[in-house]
Amino acid sequence: MSNRTISRWPKNKVQQTKLALWGGLECTVNRVGDDYQDQVIRSGHHQRPQDIDLIASLGISALRYPVLWERTAPNHPDELDWSWPDERLNRLQQVGIQPIVGLVHHGCGPRYATYDNPAFASELARYAGRVAERYPWIDAYTPVNEPLTTARFGGLYGHWYPHGYSSRVFVDLLLNECRATVLAMAEIRKVRPDAQLIQTDDLGKTHSTPLLNYQAELENERRWLSWDLLCGRVTPEHPLWDYLCRSGASERDLWFLVEHACPPSLIGVNHYVTSERYLDHRVHKYPPHICGGNGRHRYIDTEVVRGAPNQRTGLGGLLLEAWQRYGIPMVVTEAHLGDREEEQMRWLGEIWQQAQQAKALGVDVRAVTCWALMGLYDWHCLLTRRENKHEPGVFNVSSGHPEPTALVSMLQGLAAGKPVESLVPPGLGWWQVEHQFSALRSSFANAIQLC
Repeated sequence: MSNRTISRWPKNKVQQTKLALWGGLECTVNRVGDDYQDQVIRSGHHQRPQDIDLIASLGISALRYPVLWERTAPNHPDELDWSWPDERLNRLQQVGIQPIVGLVHHGCGPRYATYDNPAFASELARYAGRVAERYPWIDAYTPVNEPLTTARFGGLYGHWYPHGYSSRVFVDLLLNECRATVLAMAEIRKVRPDAQLIQTDDLGKTHSTPLLNYQAELENERRWLSWDLLCGRVTPEHPLWDYLCRSGASERDLWFLVEHACPPSLIGVNHYVTSERYLDHRVHKYPPHICGGNGRHRYIDTEVVRGAPNQRTGLGGLLLEAWQRYGIPMVVTEAHLGDREEEQMRWLGEIWQQAQQAKALGVDVRAVTCWALMGLYDWHCLLTRRENKHEPGVFNVSSGHPEPTALVSMLQGLAAGKPVESLVPPGLGWWQVEHQFSALRSSFANAIQLC
């Protein structure tokens, strides 16, 4: 059996080989009120070990795969059921796909140690150590997927448990998730000293009308927080130090993350067509029900591709920004569009092209991940309701069985090294109407000049 690992490169040495193709399964286990939703069960993957062979046929080299705490030890930390991950991980090893193991994915932890509880960090670390002991051949982990996004949804916007609406709840959750990541990696590295931290989060950017520049500036600093905290960068000189302290963070908690810095081995960039936002104070131009605000101004928060397409930066420019900030190798760890197959192919094609362009400029981009191989359920309402709305991924599982979509041949072509341009349907995506596409090229060119 193979002990393959992700290739390691010196921090500032750019990998010159082609982009690798990774895959990922939407595996969220989130809580709304007292209701836990499990995407692995809802997609049917929980009952289909043969899915692994379908995934292997795509030609991917690595797979983001769940060994989730809430699934393995839902009721008690000492009652662990390894039967499901044993079967799946062993099969991944047999077919030569490297798993990137996730331990918490948009989850709050099991009921005995939720992420609004101090026990979350120590108990997740204990669980992480047990995973490493059981699977010592695995060397790549994401202990907590998208900590910033999860803390926003649970602490700022009230969508998920604990349904907070304040900067205090948001900051408490984020710091607890980052502390848990540090402690989890420490336990994993007791077993596997070379284990890599693949730290994912959504990477977008906030644009605005001039009146709302102050809000956009806050959100554009905040988007880096999970990586900044893990890198030990949040000291009194950090732009958000005072914000964090005003929001209830203790200096002791902040200094813990400085003194126990755990920089990602690879930064995992998750990027969607909704990731770049536009804040518009001209609320009369929009339907009333989408109006919000910050207590100082009322405004609309919408996708930049809809509100101000000429301001869009695009993934290529965002990868450049992240590279300039951290100098850490990157992977695009999620790329999905809930739309028709042709549009999904155009979206993945754009992501691949933008990653290639960033790579050509010296950004160390290793791979692009085709996310949601088995699709996903109810993300149109951010999992706040059970409406059973299925968005197909590479496979459509709405019938209860995986049906291949046109993305299958596209991924096989990318894995074989075919030019992405030859694999994308002719025409532009709805977000790429000509003036938008021209603006994107201009924005990318401006980002290049900053290098």
